[in-house]
Amino acid sequence: VQLVVTGGGLVQTGGSLGLSCAASGRTFRNYALGWFRQAPGKEREFVAALRWSSGSTKYADSVKGRFTISRDNAKITVHLQMNNLQPEDTAVYYCYAQDALGISWGQGTQVTVSS
Repeated sequence: VQLVVTGGGLVQTGGSLGLSCAASGRTFRNYALGWFRQAPGKEREFVAALRWSSGSTKYADSVKGRFTISRDNAKITVHLQMNNLQPEDTAVYYCYAQDALGISWGQGTQVTVSS
């Protein structure tokens, strides 16, 4: 399984950034795609996920109302639109894909929010 992540970077407080994650390599069955993040000195934490079959989404409380996960139906790709970013959103963001066979991770991408 390959998960290719694009996006991220540096933004000022209150700004916006977008991340994308394209999955390939095998046929997924009843899978979810989503994002975790890990800030320096902290454990990796869940951010958002989308279940492909239903389109249902789930968010961490800390990002609800600011982040939106969406999908590209033409290909197995999810996007994470991050608005009103805060310094506490600074972290390395990781895409993941999970189904009954297990979980796969993409490479991390840095998101830095300056105050």
